[in-house]
Amino acid sequence: MTNLGIGLIGYAFMGAAHSQAWRSAPRFFDLPLDPAMNVLCGRNAEAVQAAATKLGWKDTETDWRKLLGRDDVQLVDVCTPGDSHAEIAIAALEAGKHVLCEKPLANTVEEAEAMTAAAEAARAKGIRSMVGFTYRRVPAIALARQLVAEGKLGTIRHVRAQYLQDWIADPEAPLSWRLDKSKAGSGALGDIGAHIIDMTQYITGDTIGEVSARLETFVKERPVAAEHSGLAGTAGTERGPVTVDDAAVFLATFRSGALGVFEATRFATGRKNAIRIEINGSLGSLAFDFEDMNLLHYYDATEDSRTAGFRRILATEPAHPYVAAWWPPGHLLGYEHGFTHQVVDLVTAIAEGVDPAPSFADGLQVQRVLAAVETSSTSRQWQEIPQ
Repeated sequence: MTNLGIGLIGYAFMGAAHSQAWRSAPRFFDLPLDPAMNVLCGRNAEAVQAAATKLGWKDTETDWRKLLGRDDVQLVDVCTPGDSHAEIAIAALEAGKHVLCEKPLANTVEEAEAMTAAAEAARAKGIRSMVGFTYRRVPAIALARQLVAEGKLGTIRHVRAQYLQDWIADPEAPLSWRLDKSKAGSGALGDIGAHIIDMTQYITGDTIGEVSARLETFVKERPVAAEHSGLAGTAGTERGPVTVDDAAVFLATFRSGALGVFEATRFATGRKNAIRIEINGSLGSLAFDFEDMNLLHYYDATEDSRTAGFRRILATEPAHPYVAAWWPPGHLLGYEHGFTHQVVDLVTAIAEGVDPAPSFADGLQVQRVLAAVETSSTSRQWQEIPQ
C-alpha cells in the first residue's frame, strides 16, 4: 500500500474533527492508499506542537508555505477561516498537491471562481480537489439521495430546510472570528446555511436558480475577549461590532421548478444542531433531522391509504451507505463519522484517478447562492443565480 502524506492547516474545532477522520478511516475501511498524518500547521509553535501531540501528527510547521514545499505532503487539508481558503488552496494546487478545503469554499464568488479555475487546471495534471460538505456523508442523507435518484419520490415539488443553533443567543457571548465578516465572509448564512444549500441540492440532484431573502443581525455589538482586546482587564467592558448576519431566511426556486424554503439561524434557543430537511415529491416524501441523525423518514404515496404513513428507517444496516464498515445494526453513528466517510471517498477517488464530490465547482455553485441571498436581502428583490 502506498502512503498518502497529509498536511493539515488549522488545529481548532475543524482541525480536530479532520484529524480524528484521518486517524480512523484506514482502521475501519480498506483504503487503496494509506493516509500518513505527517504535518500539522499553525501559527503558534507551542500551541501547534501541543495539538500535534494530542491529535496524532508526526511533525509541525508554523508557515503553510513551508508545508507546501515538503516532499512528505501529497494532500493539503485546509481547516482555516474562510479569508485564507483561496490563497492556500490555489497555492497548494499549483504546487501539485491534492486539496481538501473546508466549507464554504471561499468568502466571495470571485475567490471561489479563482479556486475552481485552479482546480480545473490541476485536474488536467491528475491533481484532485474537494470541498468539505461532510453532511453528505451521513448515511441517512446518502440514503435519501439514493431514493430520490431511483425515482422513489417522483417529481420534486417542495424543499424545506432549516439549520437551527443557539450558540450566540446570549448577547454577552464574546466576539469571535465567526462574527467578523472580513474573516468569515458571512454569519449564519455561510457558516450553516451553506450546509443546507448543499444538502438539498445534493439530495434532489437539482440546483437553486433564484432566491428572495432577508438577513438580520439581532445583536449589533458584543464583548471583546481579553486575549483579543490588547488591554488587560477590559474583557466585558470593551465591545466590538458584529459584522455578519445572525439569521438568514430565503425563498428559492430550483431549476426544475421545485419551491424551497430555507432558514439558518444561530438564535434558535434550545436548538443545538438541528438540521431539518423535508423533500416532497409526486410519489412520496423524505424527512430528516440531524439531532436524530440515524433516522430517515420516508412516505410512499403509492401505498394503500388505509395503511400508508411515514416509515421510520434506522439507517444502520450494512446495506446503507458507509455503515458496513462500522458496528452491527442499531449501534448508532455520530457526527464524527461524516468526516471519516469524507476521507474514505476522497482517498478512493485519488487512488482511482477520478474526480471526488463535492468539487470546487459545487462549492462555487453554493457560493453563488450565498451571494445572491446577500444581494436579495439588500435590494429586497429576487436574485437569479448564474449557471
